[in-house]
Amino acid sequence: MDLESAGGLAIHTIISKLGPNDTAAVACVSKRFRVYASDDSHWSKFCADDLHLSSPQNPDGNPTNSFKEAYQTWRNSFHMYPWSLVKRVKRCWGRLQSWLAVNFPEALGTLRKGASEDEINELEKCLKVKLPLPTRVIYRFCDGQEVPSIELIDHMRGASLGLIGGYCFYDHMVNVFLLPLKHVMVETGYIVRRLGFSSRVEYIVVASSFTSGEKIFFLNCANGQLYVGTRNLTTNKEMVPCVPNSLLRSVHVSQGGEQQDAMLLWLEEHGRRLETGFIKLREENKFRSICQFPEQASLCSTAVTNGVQVRASALFVPEYSAIQHELEIYFSYSIRMSLLPEGCIVNGMSFGTCQLYWRRWLICANDDVLSDVNGEAVIGKFPLLRPGEKEFVYQSCTPLPVSSGSVEGSFTFVPGRLADPKGSPFEVEVASFPLQLPDYIF
Repeated sequence: MDLESAGGLAIHTIISKLGPNDTAAVACVSKRFRVYASDDSHWSKFCADDLHLSSPQNPDGNPTNSFKEAYQTWRNSFHMYPWSLVKRVKRCWGRLQSWLAVNFPEALGTLRKGASEDEINELEKCLKVKLPLPTRVIYRFCDGQEVPSIELIDHMRGASLGLIGGYCFYDHMVNVFLLPLKHVMVETGYIVRRLGFSSRVEYIVVASSFTSGEKIFFLNCANGQLYVGTRNLTTNKEMVPCVPNSLLRSVHVSQGGEQQDAMLLWLEEHGRRLETGFIKLREENKFRSICQFPEQASLCSTAVTNGVQVRASALFVPEYSAIQHELEIYFSYSIRMSLLPEGCIVNGMSFGTCQLYWRRWLICANDDVLSDVNGEAVIGKFPLLRPGEKEFVYQSCTPLPVSSGSVEGSFTFVPGRLADPKGSPFEVEVASFPLQLPDYIF
């Protein structure tokens, strides 16, 4: 059938099956086809599918007159990059921003608008590097975070709003921010001089903690890998990769294949963990932050004994660890204990409270017990548990001479209070949880 003689509904249906490039090509066939190809319902679908836009807007967030205009504006703005990569980065940032909007709006407010091509080019010229394509697009969508001022850091206001988050144990606190380009240039210049790198170094600092625990992430612009410094960073420049090397590909090639560097994979994995509840927010001293301790099996164990629930998980602490020579790997572990709504039940009797008195830890590796620790209290405290109250949470740290192991143990509780026990002491299980080097390091 001659398409020129086809009815309007038939042409509309045919065009609705096409993609944006073919639809644009159809518009060049004739004036009649241009009218049908310009129907905004088609371009609304393209904007939704490719860019997850529910209203017509340009990359700066300003409204446009139509979805077709919006789509064309996006394509023109990112014409120097593979469109599949642009769509993927847009989706990555969209998922992160959506989660922050619902769960952590105070951190959402720290995200900066996207950097311009000129600003990215200025960084490359200043630092004498060539950014991987995915990282360029990441910064086009969002120029990192506003970094907290010294005053806010001193009072912890703002210092807990890192996009990547972190952990704390003892007096060591980590909360990682994604750096804006202006800070990437400043921090890279300072760190390069401090570490004694050559002037042609390919590493740039892209993320860092501004709290008491120094933790620095470096992007290798040549191979696209992301690294984090160990405790030997300043003495022998020791770093460990944060993403599996096997996943990196086409970091500087714009044609063919799927471009992905460690920055993109890292942010995508971080977003997945937030969305699935693998990691969650935690509030401490009235400040909320993203906590990197795993919350789901198999990296988080759960055991309930006599109504006392104990959840436990651990994470790798690279900034305390040594990898290359004297292998000593540090793990921080988080213990969360609570009393279930039915209360403490011992020998058929129910009690409204119970209090911790004693702890025992077995730290194991390769089927050997490396450490058997017994002692009163936890971090000097004897937590009193009541039904329905928030979990009592504490963090500690332990070294391993090997790359993996496990921890298990028990707590001794008394029904009632230590000063007024209502029954005999009882053991509460802490189910085994792993200590292992992860594929992704945050």
